[in-house]
Amino acid sequence: MPLVFSSPPISTATAHLLTFLFAFTYVGSLYVSKNARLSFSKQRSNNSNGTPHEKLRDERWRDDPGVIKARLIAAIIATLISCGLVFSIIWSVVGERPDRVEVTLDTMIARLGFKPDRLDLDMILPHLLTPVLFIGPLFGMYLGRSLPFQARYSFQVDVVDKFTTWIGIRNYIVAPITEEIVFRACVIAVYHMSGASAKRMIFLGPLSFGLAHAHHAWDTFNRYGRTACAAKRAILMSLFQLAYTTVFGFHCSYMFLRTGSVYPAISAHIFCNIMGLPEIAWELKAYPNRKKAILFAYAAGIVGFACTLGPWTRLSGMYTFWAARPYVNMSY
Repeated sequence: MPLVFSSPPISTATAHLLTFLFAFTYVGSLYVSKNARLSFSKQRSNNSNGTPHEKLRDERWRDDPGVIKARLIAAIIATLISCGLVFSIIWSVVGERPDRVEVTLDTMIARLGFKPDRLDLDMILPHLLTPVLFIGPLFGMYLGRSLPFQARYSFQVDVVDKFTTWIGIRNYIVAPITEEIVFRACVIAVYHMSGASAKRMIFLGPLSFGLAHAHHAWDTFNRYGRTACAAKRAILMSLFQLAYTTVFGFHCSYMFLRTGSVYPAISAHIFCNIMGLPEIAWELKAYPNRKKAILFAYAAGIVGFACTLGPWTRLSGMYTFWAARPYVNMSY
């Protein structure tokens, strides 16, 4: 039975510090090993066509298989460290008792949302929220005949080749799982134990997730030639990524709080990585005779998402973090 706290076991300042530590450990781990660090030529590129310069033999880019392998190992280790920190906090609160290990482990599993999902409609619906929001892009894929069982869909290309490469393993498996565990489960767990409100956990927690992507600016700056234009591109891309990942974090944090499970957030992350950013402008240009249908599909996705967000994340008979005294209500 998970431990029930009668008062917040940690302070808000401690929660802030731990959140910073989670982010620092995760991002910092990517640069500890020499094999995981990126390497660029210090030469400036005269490339002015808005594309990355040609990779030199002595350079190490983030999509190199060796770099990906090293970074995947680092991310997994950093995730285990973050989970261990949550475990140690609960361990210290539990104190000496015969079932200390069992209670600490059960509490950590509950607070990190690791409890296995039930195989019923209540636990399936949260996983369908993000696809509802993407009705517009999915309709665009339908027009392009690239959905499963359509003419341009290839299981070999769209599934096997996509998910078995090192880039695919990183983008669609390891990164979504480890990032949601660290930046969703661990971050919300410590804010929850500090007595933070649901609003604070939804809108404050994801900031660390957004900021953790800022280090990609260095990669962009170097790949585009280390020029003033490259610096501008790196800053703009980082700001956009900060905004996009933070807003996405709001969505995943809400689902985590409502369901008490990290799995809907993981599935949403994987789905978004597969779909990429919506390309409504390109779709409107590519299919001029279907403009109204495309706009309707995008509007339907937004309206459908807004209408189902609450009902599809309301689980009956199962603990959620959605409570008046969030640090107390911790039993199933």
